[in-house]
Amino acid sequence: MLKTILNLTAVIWRKKWLRICAILVLTITMFYFFFMNYTEPTDLGIARDRFTGKTWAQDKGGWHITPFWVSVSTIDTRPVRVAVNSAGHGYSAKLVQFDKKYWREFIDVEGFYYHWWANRISFNYGYDEEYRGMRDLLRGYAYGSVKYPFLKLITEYQ
Repeated sequence: MLKTILNLTAVIWRKKWLRICAILVLTITMFYFFFMNYTEPTDLGIARDRFTGKTWAQDKGGWHITPFWVSVSTIDTRPVRVAVNSAGHGYSAKLVQFDKKYWREFIDVEGFYYHWWANRISFNYGYDEEYRGMRDLLRGYAYGSVKYPFLKLITEYQ
């Protein structure tokens, strides 16, 4: 009888321990998905509160804790080579860089967009370049007729 009770207690304790571990893992996972965001040291994080519409920049790389109603979009600030893909020689490539100081002007022109979801699936079969996301935006502004302060032209290749 005592052996049966000890076995039953051990089984209940194991199940209770498994439940506690499962709840702990689930809580940590939910906290990570809803409240944590990460920006690389070379990225600029632009956060937007969905309720108030307030936007702010996260200049420093690393982990940030934000409420779940805040979306954070990251912009790579390293220099990027952009070019118009063409067999002709009429276009050259440009080396451009996003300027962190003018992120508000970028939001005024482009609007806030949470780029993470848009870049997950590509329908550009047969192309090496993705025709959406920050690289495409930088290419459009680099070859546009209007010059914007948030795009710094480093060099133009001939």
